[in-house]
Parts: sequence; C-alpha cells; structure tokens
Amino acid sequence: MDEAPDRLGRVRAGEVVVSPVGTQNPKRVPSGLIHDWIGAAFIADATLTDVLKVVRDYARYKELYKPTVADSTVIAAGQAKDLFSMRLLYKSVFLKTALDTDYESLYVQVGDRRGYSISRATRIQEIEEYGAPAQHALQEGEGSGVIWRLFSIARYLERDGGVYIELEAIGLSRDIPASLRWIVEPIVHRVSRGSLSTSLQQTESAVLLRVALAKRKAASGELTAQTVREHTGTGELRALHLSR
Repeated sequence: MDEAPDRLGRVRAGEVVVSPVGTQNPKRVPSGLIHDWIGAAFIADATLTDVLKVVRDYARYKELYKPTVADSTVIAAGQAKDLFSMRLLYKSVFLKTALDTDYESLYVQVGDRRGYSISRATRIQEIEEYGAPAQHALQEGEGSGVIWRLFSIARYLERDGGVYIELEAIGLSRDIPASLRWIVEPIVHRVSRGSLSTSLQQTESAVLLRVALAKRKAASGELTAQTVREHTGTGELRALHLSR
C-alpha cells in the first residue's frame, strides 16, 4: 500500500483493494497456471491482537468464511507455528468441487504493531462426487486440478487508529484445455480477485464483531462497578450481594 499514495488512501477510506501481481496473471508454466493476487484492507478501531485472535481461530473458519469453507479443524497450535485443515467448496453452474486441505502457518511478530505470516497447503485432495452417497477422496495429484497448490503471505500493521492487512494469495492450477475452459475457468477464477476480496471482507467483519463484543463487555463491567460504588455505604450493597 505504501508504494502508491492513491492506493493507500483508498484502503484507509475503507475500500478493499485487490490487484494482480505482475503483468501476466495467470502465468503459464509447463502443464499449469500460477494465479498471483494481492489485496489490502483497513480495519478501523482494531488492534493487532484483535486481528491475530481472529485469523488464528481456525476452528471458527467454517463460520467466518462460509460458504467457501465448509469445515475447519485445528491440528496443532503453537506460539509461532499452527497446523490446521479445511474443506473448501468451489461451485459453478456446471460443477461443484470440494477439496480436503491441510495447512502450515508460520507467524512472525515484528514489534508490538507489526507482524506477518506465511502459509502453505501441505495436502490437497479432491473429493469426487461430493454431496452424493458415493463421494470419496482421490489421491493427491488426481482430479480436475482446480487447485494443486496454495501459498499465501499476510502482512499486518497497526497504524492510523486501526490495522492494515495485506494478503497475497498464490495458487497453482492445471492448465485448462480449450475444450474444457467453459466448464473449469469459472472455478479456477475463484482463486483470483473475487475470492481474495471476499476473504478480506469476511476477516474485517469478524474482527469488527470481536471489537464490538469486547467494548460491550467492558461497558457492562463498568456499569456494574459504577452500580456497586453508588450503593456502597447505603445499606443496599449487602442486599445487592445477597440477591446474587
């Protein structure tokens, strides 16, 4: 964001800005396509702690990032390294694909107001006939190749009364034969601008909800303390205590 004042201003004003990385996107490689996108958002009145509490709450991903994330589970959580799994759904008019995925995320905090994370998919298995009684997981490397690999870099900066998030998402998919492009392309492009923008918006909503609940809880505690102070010495404090 800091590379372009106009882009920074748009993000600071509340817009989620997403752009392709490089002049060719997707980039063709032997038998595949590399999709590389970067997006940014600003969450006002939030702290770095607020944001990290949300983005590292993997068990709730199925609630925060639905309908793309159908299920999510924590495998292991540490101070700087997390392992988790997700079931991802990708839909088009003609095809619905599900992927069982495992991830490794590494977190680095650079001071009290800055940090970054690097995440990669360690396993991606396509589920054939998803939603039908005969559904089953294929072997790794088999299937339509909607997504073969996933990699992301997230940067967090607490500044200007909130937190800036930059998220770069890189995906590898199978190269699409011309005869199948009308079916597969709508799914493949979910890895691009739309999915990244939605992910940032959903993160923002989850963080803002967390901040609002924390403020409500704090206000409730202050009200209780004020009530106690007002009744101290009047003989009503003991009655208030007994009523509890």
